[in-house]
This record gives sequence, C-alpha cells and structure tokens, in this order.
Amino acid sequence: MKEYEMEHCDTVEVHEELLKIVNEKMPEEEELYDLAELFKVFGDSTRIRILFVLFEAEVCVCDLAELLHMTQSAVSHQLKILKQNKLVKSRREGKSIFYSLADSHVRTIINQGLEHIEED
Repeated sequence: MKEYEMEHCDTVEVHEELLKIVNEKMPEEEELYDLAELFKVFGDSTRIRILFVLFEAEVCVCDLAELLHMTQSAVSHQLKILKQNKLVKSRREGKSIFYSLADSHVRTIINQGLEHIEED
C-alpha cells in the first residue's frame, strides 16, 4: 500500500446507535470553532517560546526581547495575541508591565503536546 493511501471500508454501513451517542456528546459548533481558534494560537513557534519563558518566570517585554533575540515590537505583537486568547496576563509595576501565564491550563496544554510528540 502506498504511504499516502487511506484505508476505507469495503461496504457502506452506517452505525446509527454509535452516531447517536457521538452526536449527544458533540460540543456546539461555536465551541468547536473557538477551540480550533485557540489551537491556532499554539501554531506559532515564537508564541510557544514565549510561553516556555513564562513557565519559568514573570517577565517584561524587554526581558523577553532579549531572551528571544527579537524586537520589543515583535514580542509585544505576540503577547497581544496570547493575551487576547487568555493564555497570558499582565500587571503593571511602575513603568514596566510584567507578563505571566494566565493559569495552570496553559502549562498543561503545552506539556500534553510535548508528551504527545515525544511518544514512540
């Protein structure tokens, strides 16, 4: 079998009971859309790098820019996306704004992804 060929059933048979169970558990379309949008945020390696920094410490844009060898503007742009998606939060201290993970779910999502890609 060629690597790109998909296996498929030899006959068409719809399993009504199974479909009923699945349909009862299926989230609403809007929830599925929101979930897909959330996962798109994780589709950028720069944002993943920012999240990894925030695993270790609460930092300001200046620190992130230095650590990641990026401009402050580029870091700020990515932080805005992360904040809009409730993955990071910020607090002001004098003239600086410090960023941290919004909650423990963020770490869990990343760690689950890492475990998945590291599986044999």
